[in-house]
Amino acid sequence: MRGRELRGELDAFLAETEQDLVAFRRDLHMHPELAFAEYRTTQRIAERLTAAGLTPSVLPRGTGLICEVGSGDGPTVALRADIDALPLQDEKDVPYRSTVAGVCHACGHDVHTTVLLGTSLFLAQQAAAGLLPGRVRLIFQPAEELPGGALEVMAQGGISGVDRIFGLHCDPRVDVGQVGLKAGPITSACDKLVIRVSGPGGHTARPHLTADLVFALAKILTELPAGLSRRVDPRSSLSLVWGKVEAGTAANAIPDDGVAAGTVRCLDEAAWHAAPDLIKSLLESVAGAYGVEAEMDYTRGVPPVVNDEVSVEMLAEAAERVLGAGAVVPTQQSLGGEDFAWYLESIPGAFARLGTRSPDGMTYDIHQGTFDVDEKAIAMGVRVMAATALTALWEVGPLDTVTSTAMA
Repeated sequence: MRGRELRGELDAFLAETEQDLVAFRRDLHMHPELAFAEYRTTQRIAERLTAAGLTPSVLPRGTGLICEVGSGDGPTVALRADIDALPLQDEKDVPYRSTVAGVCHACGHDVHTTVLLGTSLFLAQQAAAGLLPGRVRLIFQPAEELPGGALEVMAQGGISGVDRIFGLHCDPRVDVGQVGLKAGPITSACDKLVIRVSGPGGHTARPHLTADLVFALAKILTELPAGLSRRVDPRSSLSLVWGKVEAGTAANAIPDDGVAAGTVRCLDEAAWHAAPDLIKSLLESVAGAYGVEAEMDYTRGVPPVVNDEVSVEMLAEAAERVLGAGAVVPTQQSLGGEDFAWYLESIPGAFARLGTRSPDGMTYDIHQGTFDVDEKAIAMGVRVMAATALTALWEVGPLDTVTSTAMA
């Protein structure tokens, strides 16, 4: 049966390469690079792909690359990993701690990259043996955290001719050996909002003779989120949360300007499209009531990642075949943003959550300086991504049913 053969082939491949892949991940972890500055990371990936007989093509900015495995007239499936790090200090006491001050892989992109590299090497072996019925396009994407790297890839034709695309993300709430899946929306839209408030300023002894800007800004901070909750269907989970507020320098002086910045997150695409105009309307109403001027700078981020149901079924089938029964677990829609969403607005695909927590172990949340993974997750990710690519290429139910065709 092809399913058993694939498991055996992956077992043999990983027996030889797993420790090398772990070392590759640790090297990336020690040398993190921020969005559109991933030059070393790109070079390291390209070197490994070239050594495997593949021909990677670096994107025009010099960071990120695209590479194809296989040939022929069959379908084309894309696999994507993001390669950039975060502007955070690595707080772990481990031998592979980041050597770059203020930068670390706190979102698992080093793991994503290593998983795709391992998958690439395995698929290159399959192609050399004549077992790849089509093409697999490998996308090592820069600048997911910016975001914007997905748009860069698309501008270079990165998903042109692709039938389906798959990706995964580390999930520290899921145990190693499991994969979280959900059809439909799995992440949220995420935008940035900056509001600048201005007024004449004055003395705190005479607020009635001026515009009390700090009080007005406080009202904006509370009234905008409250107003959204009454103007939008609660099922859309449109959420405005402030992360930065600045106004004034002295206790007895009413300032003449202030600023607030935050994020707008939303689970529903229709509500996401309506959010800027609604927030602007609420802002003008509140600011006008307190006699201050308010300007809004609304920056679109990413839409929700919406998983295609057929692609999710392919991913689930593949995961259970190579990880075993019970490997696929349900997952909830997250309020986090992910620019994989841009790909799925153009072609069908699915985004999975790869378990990285040691069973019964601690949960180290992403975007924290303490984040780390159980490195057994790397081999699990390679198994899932390789099996998913093959399942999608054959475009027929279970892998078992294509044995005769695959081996002919």
